[in-house]
Amino acid sequence: MATIHVDVVSAEAQIFSGEAKFVALPGENGELGILPKHTPLITRIKPGAVRIERADTGEEEFVFVAGGILEVQPDRVTVLADTAIRGHDLDEAKAEEAKRVAEEAIKNAKSDLDLARAQSEFAAMAAQIAAVRRFRKK
Repeated sequence: MATIHVDVVSAEAQIFSGEAKFVALPGENGELGILPKHTPLITRIKPGAVRIERADTGEEEFVFVAGGILEVQPDRVTVLADTAIRGHDLDEAKAEEAKRVAEEAIKNAKSDLDLARAQSEFAAMAAQIAAVRRFRKK
């Protein structure tokens, strides 16, 4: 069985490193599915869930990323995330509160830059809430 090495790294820590059968994540232009021997690729990723099917156990590892860069080589996938949180560490209540704060910031934005920042934070929190709910269903 062919495998691909996967590293998910944030500015704070290495979140995952190991062999996988399959990786799926939110690419800039839609959902990406990556199998071993994938064509080389570099792209931005959007906030959402990185799903890694582990080669050793067959179980799915789940990581929320708040955007970043993806590099794919035939034998390696590297996710450089702005922020990355393991699925079991996600807190829906915190994400809901951050989303509410972002909504307020959108309403009270005094400049285009403030509005863009608030909208970006709102989108990231909405994606995190969706990821939490998806993870909890499993």
